[in-house]
Amino acid sequence: MVNDFASKIELGNSNLILQYGAGAQKKIADFSETALGNVKSKDLGEVGELLSGVVYELKKFDEEEEKGIFGIFKKGGNKIASMRAKYDKAEVNINKICKVLEDHQIQLLKDTAMLDKMYELNKTYFKELSMYILAGKKKLAKVENEEIPALKAKAEQSGLPEDAQAANDLAALANRFDKKIHDLELTRMVSIQMAPQIRLVQSNDTLMSEKIQSTLVNTIPLWKSQMVLALGMNHSQQAAAAQREVTDMTNELLRKNAAALKMATIETAKESERSIVDIETLKNTNQSLISTLDEVMKIQAEGRAKRHAAEEELGRIENELKGRLLQMRS
Repeated sequence: MVNDFASKIELGNSNLILQYGAGAQKKIADFSETALGNVKSKDLGEVGELLSGVVYELKKFDEEEEKGIFGIFKKGGNKIASMRAKYDKAEVNINKICKVLEDHQIQLLKDTAMLDKMYELNKTYFKELSMYILAGKKKLAKVENEEIPALKAKAEQSGLPEDAQAANDLAALANRFDKKIHDLELTRMVSIQMAPQIRLVQSNDTLMSEKIQSTLVNTIPLWKSQMVLALGMNHSQQAAAAQREVTDMTNELLRKNAAALKMATIETAKESERSIVDIETLKNTNQSLISTLDEVMKIQAEGRAKRHAAEEELGRIENELKGRLLQMRS
């Protein structure tokens, strides 16, 4: 095939040299532009930010709850309500992010399929360029080794200027053709470099798609299931704490009632065994009564003594008065 193609090359045609392999070069140029546009339009950084957004939402949800005891029932209810509110908010944000991630994943899968086609096209262009280069080198070797020497020999033999000019013209065309082949080799090098670049972009797309897939089918469902478990455990903890509080209150009430019952029973027993009037009270009362009687008797005795003394004094006064009266009569 290369030999047939090489045999059809006419270096005497300047326009042919100009257009030689130009179609394949144009295809490679357009292909490179398409590949570059694909890379430029791919914003994998946004996907990374979205994945980071998922992580942020999960971390924000897992922030430590406020510590402190405000009453077991209030605390439990507030904690669960807070967890549900956080879960609802995080779920809304994560669902939005997941929707965007799903769209990105679909686009990445499309891009991966498109890159496969681009790779095959690049391989076809590479083969086409290689054929142009091989055929061109084969034709150039024939011209340089056979046709130009033949023309130079003819010019030397004939001595005609036109024969010498023909040899020079062919040599100049061969030099131009050599440069053209060199340009084609540079273009082929672009094609060679394009192949691993395509695979690299394709690999990045695949890895990012797998990362999104893992987030959608593993991370998010796992987080939701763990959230359900967390809420369930909090319900259980709240119930256990409430039961513990009730038990503690019951035990405390029983202890207080037992202590009160003991005190009441003892006081009742003491009061039941106590006389209506205490002996001490009777003794005190009796002592007071005896003391009172003694005092009365003492007062009465003193009164009698004073009355007796008064009677004696009255008798003395009376006698004294009588004596004075008798003296006055004498």
